[in-house]
Amino acid sequence: MGQGKQVIKSRWYAPSARGKWKSESYKGTGRNPDSRALDGQSILLLAVQGLLGIANALSGTFVPVYLWKASQSFALIGWFNFCQYAISGFTFWIAGKWVKEHNKMNCLRLGVALSGVFYFTVLLLGKSAATYAIPLGILNGVALGCFWMSFNVVYFEITEPGNRDRFNGWAGFLGSGAGIIAPWVSGTIITLNKGERGYTIIFTIAVIIFAIAVILSFWLKKRKSEGHYEWLLGVRQLAVKGSPWRRIVPSIAAQGVRESVFMFLIGLLVYIATNNEQKLGTFSLITSLVALGSFLLIGKLMTPARRRIAMLIGAAAIGAFVIPLFWPMNFGTLLVFGIGTAIFMPLYAIPMTSVVFDMIGQSEESAKKREEFVVLREASLTMGRLLGLSCYLIILPYTDKSPQAVPWLLFSIGLFPLIGWLFIRTFVGRVAREAA
Repeated sequence: MGQGKQVIKSRWYAPSARGKWKSESYKGTGRNPDSRALDGQSILLLAVQGLLGIANALSGTFVPVYLWKASQSFALIGWFNFCQYAISGFTFWIAGKWVKEHNKMNCLRLGVALSGVFYFTVLLLGKSAATYAIPLGILNGVALGCFWMSFNVVYFEITEPGNRDRFNGWAGFLGSGAGIIAPWVSGTIITLNKGERGYTIIFTIAVIIFAIAVILSFWLKKRKSEGHYEWLLGVRQLAVKGSPWRRIVPSIAAQGVRESVFMFLIGLLVYIATNNEQKLGTFSLITSLVALGSFLLIGKLMTPARRRIAMLIGAAAIGAFVIPLFWPMNFGTLLVFGIGTAIFMPLYAIPMTSVVFDMIGQSEESAKKREEFVVLREASLTMGRLLGLSCYLIILPYTDKSPQAVPWLLFSIGLFPLIGWLFIRTFVGRVAREAA
């Protein structure tokens, strides 16, 4: 599938015989697959994602802290995330049929609504939320699976190869923007309102924002469903000799290994090192401000020709910036790690996302199977995340006897993006040559 150069008459994109991105059916539509501009639907989708980013930045940053304060258990937080990731991946697979054959926008709205239900449930449970950590992880996993399954398909449909890097740059920019103010505000509210009151306030605000996101999503156009869902397409792709997905899947999985632990443990370590939610909010403010500028700049400058070297630099740098975690664990050393990661992560994340979706849209045949390929992408991330969390849960019992076990774990899984780059580098280079 998708070997060599070809001209495809479709509404999607493929490298033409002259090496240019081409789609015959764009003639007369006013749309240009080479354009870097974002249309109204792209902006609206970014707005919905931005609202989710704000709600999750307000409350999601503090869920691990909330569970920690109630349980004092690193293992419980690990299992919460393990269930969340596992169920999210499974939900992707199940929801793929709904998104492909029925109403993908309702799937997106359900995901947003269930995220609100998750925070509302945490709010109702209060301190006993730790007792129900596994069911809560399952609930949030379903919410994330429904939303991101639909979001990724809609994102593919409304972006072109020419503006995909820009969309990803803006998505990262908005996510970082949400992370600048929201966690700091939450940390301040929690600190000023002792006990449960502060958490009650921020979880309530998050539920309200999720409700607004659901309402806003009704302005996204209902998108046509076509074809029948193939449950095992991803497995069949991996069985095809020479399939690019044999390199793409382990590369995506390597990305998942890193993010599985880093996404929750760093914030928790900041809280444990400072014993202050406002300090955690300040950490998020500073690192998100840096990431905001980095995502915006790299999103503007990134082109297919620059992706390969950008990913190598990004992967090497974010691995190297784990080294400060071997120093005495305090706010300063964690901040060095956070700032370094914020600067260089966009170099890896933006092209990684764009390359995978360009692969999905390389031909009419693959574009028609976009839902199945989005599921394959998420399955790859899920496998990586579960591997990373399994390593975390295995190492955890040894941390009392060996204080350096956690830094070594973070350093080891922090190098996985380099492994991912090794798998995907030749494909990234080929796409850049064809788009030149």
